[in-house]
Amino acid sequence: MSFVSHMGAALSEARAAGLRNEVPVGAVVVGPDGRVVALAGNRTRELNDPTAHAEMLALRMACAARGSERLVGHSLWVTLEPCPMCAAAIGFARIGRLYFGAEDPKSGGVRHGPRIYSHPQAHHGPEVYEGIGAAESAALLRDFFAARRGS
Repeated sequence: MSFVSHMGAALSEARAAGLRNEVPVGAVVVGPDGRVVALAGNRTRELNDPTAHAEMLALRMACAARGSERLVGHSLWVTLEPCPMCAAAIGFARIGRLYFGAEDPKSGGVRHGPRIYSHPQAHHGPEVYEGIGAAESAALLRDFFAARRGS
């Protein structure tokens, strides 16, 4: 099977989240066959739920569709480096590959901060590919927060 990027779909979800006044982050779960299983954007404000990050929502949908808490062989595409909570959930779900766009030096949990998959207590860590769609992902976030600050 040839490589197909799903970052475009994640970016679409991020843009939709921004239009809902949510932090513009989007995520897509892709099955082992290359088909999209779940798409989501942040909904923390809409749902009054601090765990309603794009990754968490996409994982929940994919697990429900599969009828299992494990997503072995699946890939997750996300526009921003996952936070520690999301990184841990990605590991618990046994995601095989994680692709993310923009780095998050302040709140990331994969390449920054606690580096969840490098921790000796991590039971599973996916293959990680970073920087795919990074410029557009970062621009969405930068523009969103600039508009909120009024600058």
